[in-house]
Amino acid sequence: MRTTRLLLATALAAATLPAIAAPAEFSTARLSEIDKTVSSDAFQGRGTASAIEPTVIHYIADQLKAAGVQPGGDVVNGQRTWFQEVPLLESQINGTPQISLNENGTVVPLQQGPEIAVLAPLNGASQIDIQNAPLVFVGYGVDAPERGWNDFKGEDMHGKILVALVNDPDFEAAPGEPVAGKFGGRAMTYYGRWTYKFEEAARQGAAGIILIHETAPASYGWDVVQNSNTNAQFDIVRQNPSSEHSQLESWIQRPLAVQLFQRSGLNLDQEKVAARNPHFHPVPLKATLSAHYSATPQVITSHNVVGILPGKKYPDETIVYSAHWDHLGIGKPDATGDRIYNGAVDNGTGIAALIEQARAFAQGARPDRSIVFLAVTGEEKGLLGSAYYASHPLYDVGKTVANLNVDAWLPYGKQKNFTIRGTAKLDLVGDVIAAGKRQGRYYTPDPHPETGGFYRSDHFSFAKVGVPAISFSEGLDLVNGGTARGEALAQEYNAKHYHQPSDEWQANWDWSGIAENDALLHDVGLRLANSREWPNWSQDSEFRAARDATASERTGAAPVANPPQRGERGE
Repeated sequence: MRTTRLLLATALAAATLPAIAAPAEFSTARLSEIDKTVSSDAFQGRGTASAIEPTVIHYIADQLKAAGVQPGGDVVNGQRTWFQEVPLLESQINGTPQISLNENGTVVPLQQGPEIAVLAPLNGASQIDIQNAPLVFVGYGVDAPERGWNDFKGEDMHGKILVALVNDPDFEAAPGEPVAGKFGGRAMTYYGRWTYKFEEAARQGAAGIILIHETAPASYGWDVVQNSNTNAQFDIVRQNPSSEHSQLESWIQRPLAVQLFQRSGLNLDQEKVAARNPHFHPVPLKATLSAHYSATPQVITSHNVVGILPGKKYPDETIVYSAHWDHLGIGKPDATGDRIYNGAVDNGTGIAALIEQARAFAQGARPDRSIVFLAVTGEEKGLLGSAYYASHPLYDVGKTVANLNVDAWLPYGKQKNFTIRGTAKLDLVGDVIAAGKRQGRYYTPDPHPETGGFYRSDHFSFAKVGVPAISFSEGLDLVNGGTARGEALAQEYNAKHYHQPSDEWQANWDWSGIAENDALLHDVGLRLANSREWPNWSQDSEFRAARDATASERTGAAPVANPPQRGERGE
C-alpha cells in the first residue's frame, strides 16, 4: 500500500511540472492521410489473415521505418524483423447452417443472420451434428464464488444447450435487490462479457450456448452481432480448444427468445428478474435444438507489427504503445451494396496515432527506457494478437512498465476532457490525469462503464498478465459544441457506423483532438521512460497478484546492453 501511495503522490506531483508542448510531429495532415490509406477500399477492410494482410502489415512497417524506429518483432537469423508471427485457428462454416428449435412441439427453423448468429466452431470440429439437445435457461450464466454467485447450482449441463442473458446480474438491478452492488452496479464486470459466457459454457460441459441479444445490456445492436459473428472466426491456437469452446456458440434476437419462453409457459421478463437473485436455479425449457453444418478449421498465421526505440539506459524496460490494425474485412453488403468494412475510426485512427507516436519519439531525445510500438492483429476476433503477445512476449512483461492503448478515437475536434475505458484502479491513471492537467483538460470517469469497454480492447490482454494498462479515450466535452454535441456525435457513430461499411474516412474530419490526445499519451510515456517509476494496480484489483508475482524482476534491475532476444528466454 505504501508503494501505491508513493507512486500516486509522484504522479500527482508531476502535475506541477511544465507542460510538454505538442511536438510538430503530431501532424493532423499526416494522421488524416494514414487513416485515409489504411481505411481505403484498396485495403479491403483489413480482415485478419485475409489476402490483403501482407499489404496492410508491410504498409505499417514501412511507416514505422520512415518514422525512425527499429524493427522490434521476431528474431530471424539473428536479426529483429518488423513482425511477430501469430498462429491462429481459423474456422469457417461451409454453406448455410441448418438450425431449428422444437418449442413444445412446434418446429421453428432459424435463419442464419437475421434471426440467429451461429459462430463457426472454435473447438476444432469440422462437423456439428446436434439432435434435439435440451435447452436450459441459466440466467446470466455466471459462476463467481468470490461474489457468492453461481447460476448453475451444481446441476449437470453436459449435452445441454444453455440459454443465457447478456451482461451481468447487476446491470438492471433496482436498489434493494439481492444482487445490487455484487457486480459493480451498471459497470460491466468480466462476467458480463460474451467471451466469458462462452468459456463458462465449455467449462460446464455444455453442448452449446445461446445468448439472448438485447441492445441496452449488449451496448450494440443486432447488426454488430450479425456482422461480427457470421463470418470466419478465429482463436489463438490452444492445446485443448474444447476446454474453451463448446460445439455451438450463438446469439438470438430478443423476439425469438420471448417466443421460446412463451411456448415453455414462461415470461422472459419475469425470468430475467428471477435471474437477478443469488438463489436462482437453472430452468429447463420445453424446447430442444438441432444443428447440422460442416466447417473448415485450419491453422493459419497472422502477424503483429512491432517497432522499437531502444532506451539508452534501461533498454530491457519497456513502455508499450498499442493499437489494432485489423477490422472486419469484406462481409455482408449494407443497404447501398457496400461490402467493405473500412474501419476508418475503428481502428484506422489508432494506427495513425501509433505511427505518429513513433515519429514523435524517434525525432526527440532518446529516452532511458525502450518504447515499443505494437500494431496487433485479431482484435475484432477476440483480442487475439494482444493475447498472443501477452502469452509470448517479445519483451518481458515483468519489465514492461505500462501499456498505453489507442482504439477508435473520434475525429471530431479538441475536447476539454478525456477518459479511459472502464473503472480500473491503478497508479497509471494518476500519470494520465497529471498529463491532462498540463494540457488544461480535466478527467472524466468512463461515462458508460456498463458497455464493458475495459474488456473489449487490447489493453485487457496486458492487464491479465499484470501489466498496468489503459485504453485512453477521447472526452465528449468538445471545445466546439460541448458535451451535447460530443454525446450526439458519439451516439450517431455507434448507431450508424460502428462495425458498418459506412465507417469510412471523411475529408471534413477535424483531427486536432486526436493530435492533442496523442501528445497527452506522449507526455505520459516520455515521463515514464525517463523515470524509475513502476506503476501498479490497486491493492484490491484482480490484476494486482499477477503484477506482484513479477516484482523480483524489477528489484535492483541493472541496465543491459541490448533488448533481450526471444531465444534467450527459451521461447
